[in-house]
Amino acid sequence: MEKNDLFQIGEVSRLFHISVGTLRHYEKIGLLQPEYTDPDTGYRYYSARQFECLNTIRYLRVLDMPLENIAQFLGNRDIDHMCRLLQRQKEEAARRQQELAVIQKKIENRLSQLKDAVSSRLDSITLEKRPARRIASVKKKVLPSCYLDLEYSIRELEQLEENTVTFLGKVGLGIPAESLKERKFQPYEMVFIILDEEDCFKGDTIRIPEETCAVIRFQGGHEQAPYYYHRLMDYIEENQYRAVGFSKEITMIDYGLTNDISKFVTEIQIPVQKEAVFQ
Repeated sequence: MEKNDLFQIGEVSRLFHISVGTLRHYEKIGLLQPEYTDPDTGYRYYSARQFECLNTIRYLRVLDMPLENIAQFLGNRDIDHMCRLLQRQKEEAARRQQELAVIQKKIENRLSQLKDAVSSRLDSITLEKRPARRIASVKKKVLPSCYLDLEYSIRELEQLEENTVTFLGKVGLGIPAESLKERKFQPYEMVFIILDEEDCFKGDTIRIPEETCAVIRFQGGHEQAPYYYHRLMDYIEENQYRAVGFSKEITMIDYGLTNDISKFVTEIQIPVQKEAVFQ
């Protein structure tokens, strides 16, 4: 074949909108060899008959088909083979769409939580209905002096998962109702993750029913929490309620979002019921 009938690698790159580096990679893995390589200059040349093959590769790559599968097809061109590859890729695309839908929902959840945190009314106690939730938890005594002290516990919760399930502000600490009544606010006795409905968690989970909670938000982190636990318990007792479940202390804004400590926001929720009044 005459050199005049060949195309340099740069020209092929421009014609097919494929980088020179990608063409060299295809050569390296044996997917598409140049028609001719000049032994003196090392320049690579391609022929027009390779264009159809290169166009097939480009088409299948647009469909996100793995190079290994493309190589198998090129080595065994067959209609049934192509149909099987396309069907498999269609199923893979559907799976990825589901994954992206989950990611989109999680991002929407986080944006909503962050907007809520930024606009928080601080230092005010309210009674709020909290919807049913699903959590993953580990019971252990924790006395964090900073957010890094929780990292090992979080990793323990996630060790069976393929993907991380924590995402900015979902990790919390808990104190049992018995300890709250005795005003024993340290150490914490539980680390948990509040799961989104779309989270697929392989470990054990707990479904918490809807509950009424005494809630307070404050500027700061876990180190400042004991003062606010006292305030909550004062409020609960003064209004003739009682703690009926473990507290849920969640840093809504912390070092995961900002280094500015003045912008930290933590929320404490204590599930309550009205005390029975006997005549």
